[in-house]
Amino acid sequence: MAADRNPSALRWLIGVELGNYRRRVGLKQADAAKAAGMSIGKLSHLETGERQQRPADIAKVLESYNAPQHDVNRLTSLAEVPDQSNWWGAWRDAVPDWMTTIIGLERLASREFVFEPIVIPGLLQTEDYARELSRAGRRVRDDRAEQLVEVRMGRARRLTSDNPLHLHATVNEQALKLRVGTTEIMKAQYEHLCAIADRPNVTIQVVVPDRGPHAAVTGQFVVLDFEQARPIAYAEVQDGAVYIQQPGEVDTYRDTARSLEETALPPDDSVHFIASLIDQL
Repeated sequence: MAADRNPSALRWLIGVELGNYRRRVGLKQADAAKAAGMSIGKLSHLETGERQQRPADIAKVLESYNAPQHDVNRLTSLAEVPDQSNWWGAWRDAVPDWMTTIIGLERLASREFVFEPIVIPGLLQTEDYARELSRAGRRVRDDRAEQLVEVRMGRARRLTSDNPLHLHATVNEQALKLRVGTTEIMKAQYEHLCAIADRPNVTIQVVVPDRGPHAAVTGQFVVLDFEQARPIAYAEVQDGAVYIQQPGEVDTYRDTARSLEETALPPDDSVHFIASLIDQL
């Protein structure tokens, strides 16, 4: 997706719901536009989020689908929310296009479940750990790696803000033991994990082989919950991300998340496990 056509995360989220509603009632865009009394182009822009979505237009479309009034109210209210999802704008040049929507959605979310099998989740990384990962990875040019670290630290501040994100992170033992940088960097990273796990909005669980198999056989994924929008899931791929938007498909990821919670070490045991890694350095 070209950068100049990349919608904000908020508009993208609203557009996803509008598109899903249309598909659920079995209408093609041309028929849906006619039913709502607007052009196909206008409906298309509402669904892609490429332009500002007016609450009146959203209501008009949903009412033509006979959507429940609570959904009409929910999405029109969401369209009136000030869009702060592009807070990272000063670092836009350092953020790949595919990542901008993810960062914005995370900013809008109230809860996040993440499974990371390879590295420590970005929201839980220290600055030095993030810097070493950026240097080792090849997704970003060397001269922009430091900017990407700043973006990651900005994302992490959501955990300690006045309206904090509730994060439930499940992390493979392998990810914790991956040597990133010096012994001092790893020690500081472990200490950070133990400290932030004390926060009421953060839960960390470690997945260890001794606890047996779980349902997350396809690797890393995230499920995001929102106050005024339906949840979505996504999984990162090389230089991109796959979004899961249909309710039934999102439920599959929720089931996988529950499997991980049941299989992983309990939160207190997980913190003790992480603390024990300090002694092994």
